[in-house]
Amino acid sequence: MEFNFDEVKDRRGGHRAKWDHMEEACGVSPEDGIAMWVADMDFDAAPCILGALHADIASGFLGYFGNFGPVTEAVCDWMREMHGWPVEPGWVRYTHGVVAGFGMVLEAFSEPGDSVILFTPVYHAFFRKAAAMGRKVLQSELVLRDGRYEMDLEALATQLTGREKIAVLCSPHNPGGRLWTADEIAALDAFCAEHGLILCSDEIHMDLTFPGVAHLPTAVAAPASLPRLVTITAASKGFNIAGGETGFAIIPDDALRARFDRAHAKLGGTPNRFGMLMTKAAFTGGHEWSEAVRGYIAANFELWRARIGAIPGVRVMDMQATYLSWVDFRGTGMSGDESLERIRLAGIGVNRGEVFGQGGAGWHRFNIAMPRTRLIEAIERLEEAFADLQ
Repeated sequence: MEFNFDEVKDRRGGHRAKWDHMEEACGVSPEDGIAMWVADMDFDAAPCILGALHADIASGFLGYFGNFGPVTEAVCDWMREMHGWPVEPGWVRYTHGVVAGFGMVLEAFSEPGDSVILFTPVYHAFFRKAAAMGRKVLQSELVLRDGRYEMDLEALATQLTGREKIAVLCSPHNPGGRLWTADEIAALDAFCAEHGLILCSDEIHMDLTFPGVAHLPTAVAAPASLPRLVTITAASKGFNIAGGETGFAIIPDDALRARFDRAHAKLGGTPNRFGMLMTKAAFTGGHEWSEAVRGYIAANFELWRARIGAIPGVRVMDMQATYLSWVDFRGTGMSGDESLERIRLAGIGVNRGEVFGQGGAGWHRFNIAMPRTRLIEAIERLEEAFADLQ
């Protein structure tokens, strides 16, 4: 089946946060700006997903969702076939997205005043959720070595205060776009075991690996982690269905799952009807679309890296997954504010690096999941914005 990712559609004014909130968040008008901030793709969802929604709407019934079994079966089949993890149905719990799932992890396995370890720079919503729930954040800054991030567990050990209860692994990493190796994941699990930490593995970008590489679930890389592991993930990023606000937690350990269930009862609710239908459709009929979109994004990245990386002083971090490119402007001699202002004046909305925590200053995150002609326009705007460096 052929999919048209080249089609440019006007996404403005349709209650789409990426476009309708861009001026408020980034200072860039959607009238002539290019949205490269919120982690949505500018592609239509897979036909199988749209078909499932159309069929449900045509039925005329839009009430509460029931019978989770077929959705869970689809989740388990996908995890086994695509990621090599034989998940049992009883391990799966549904959440209103991964951030909500993270909140349930905080509620289940820590108390207000306790600390959660984040390997920074990392997805900014984790900071907001931790603060909202009265938890502190211990930032373990990733080390940049040979152009990619690595965890420094020796340095982290010296930072521990005894209040840490949870360590969060973002895998694949956002914003760095890398895949952790089995050795790295096993080392982190051994660290968690030594220090009595729950390991929360955020794997929401699992279905956005580039051709030729594969996501490695923490449970597969480190089977010893299962007594302390909670994996939170979703179909939302890989299939561009974040508006369904549906994710799931996979918890193999009975005792951990019971604690999570108590938190879920306190904070959760019934699943979003459309989110559940979209998840089922994605994981049962979305294989071809997933392969095609990942190839398209990888080709976008090669173009993006070649041209943006050619701007003097600008370095594009290599990536193996996601559609979120992490770009270092420190070599230009500009502050983060100065480079961001040039980007803003070019009419491009991005995420500034500082919101990702320690190690983010001077970097910015760009969403490259868009039709190629629009990406080329963004590249040309940035080349012009930094033309005086040539």
